[in-house]
Amino acid sequence: MNNWLRKNPQVRTIRVAAADLNGQARGKRIPSRFADKVTTEGTRFPVSVLNLDIWGEDIDDSPLVFETGDADGVLKPTERGFMPMPWLDAPSALLPIWMFREDGRPYPGDPRHALRAVLDRYKARGLTPVCAVELEFFLIDDSGRNLQVPVSPRSGKRRKAAETMSIRALDQFDLFFTDLYDACEEMDIPADTAISEAGLGQFEINLMHCDDALRAADDAWLFKMLVKGLARRHGFAASFMAKPYEDYSGSGLHTHFSVLDEKGDNIFDDGGPKGTDTLRHAVAGCMNAMQGSALVFCPHANSFDRMVPESHAPTGVCWAYENRTAAIRIPSGSHKARRIEHRVSGGDVNPYLMLAAVLGAALNGIEDALEPPAPITGNAYAAELPRMPSDWKTAIDLFESCPHVARIFAPEMIRNFVLTKRQELHYMQELTPEEQVEIYLDTV
Repeated sequence: MNNWLRKNPQVRTIRVAAADLNGQARGKRIPSRFADKVTTEGTRFPVSVLNLDIWGEDIDDSPLVFETGDADGVLKPTERGFMPMPWLDAPSALLPIWMFREDGRPYPGDPRHALRAVLDRYKARGLTPVCAVELEFFLIDDSGRNLQVPVSPRSGKRRKAAETMSIRALDQFDLFFTDLYDACEEMDIPADTAISEAGLGQFEINLMHCDDALRAADDAWLFKMLVKGLARRHGFAASFMAKPYEDYSGSGLHTHFSVLDEKGDNIFDDGGPKGTDTLRHAVAGCMNAMQGSALVFCPHANSFDRMVPESHAPTGVCWAYENRTAAIRIPSGSHKARRIEHRVSGGDVNPYLMLAAVLGAALNGIEDALEPPAPITGNAYAAELPRMPSDWKTAIDLFESCPHVARIFAPEMIRNFVLTKRQELHYMQELTPEEQVEIYLDTV
């Protein structure tokens, strides 16, 4: 692991960082000459650090703080190892870490361990999920009183209109996207296609599919960090918040996944367009847990502004073939790539918790051989369907009590997430919408 540092002697400082429940990077800055100690022994910081609210404050009634003396956890490097931080001026390296208890057991309140636990369930059945994510984000000029599209570096103009699938919109920010793709290559993030989307200054970049879901979540977490940091170097902001503009669509984080058996065969592929019984079982599991998992897919106050009818965000629990109004879409194309697209999440999610919720729910359905209702046709917004929670409090209560969620996440994770979100709900109610946007713009 330290070979990377020896090959990059220009790197003088490293950051060791883990994802907290909100996907915020928490950790330390360390001179690179002390890297050996971190890679061999790990580092330590309070367990409560992974359970802070969106402001970075302790949770008032958390048992992790005063009740237990705010005890330390042990943070060890993930398999990812060192990587550059191209958004910083000084040459620096990032070392992703995750938390363990003093006796070496994984800490169940760590989001990355939550996903690992789900993947262990798949592995026990001889199964391997293959995942890809599509991340939507906004480029934003936040230098004035109101958010607006940045001035194009090429034309010097602001184009105050949606430019869906516009090559011109991509070319207006060509230097940014060129730097972004170069940085993704440096960090080994598999960035694929970029398109302009329907919102003001909104874009989407797909990450290539991966048969290691932990790595796919790492890629999404690191990509969000990179995009936000690199945008600031170019003189504007980038944000994955769900809904920065009231009159335009919000940003989603769509997940595509299939599942391989021990022979490497796709267990969703029946040789035709419909998919196997197992695909339907996975769909049913996802649908059963969808309302209870809404807090993972919509974790912030602003998240629910995106979840309105006819806004390209699914509001009803349903599935369909080749239908983007549905919460779960089965894309067309080669039967060999038969897969499920889960379309509920906003761009503001924690990728580890999101993938744990999606893959865990699918495995629930596979294990129980559940059957979903018939796939819908036509406009899902016009259909009579079970509805996703439309407010934050309801989502918190459902997450706490849902039996399907209890099969996916450890009790400590459920407790910590609920306590965090109830505290945020309480304090967000004291703020204006403008103040909320200011908080979410850079954090999520």
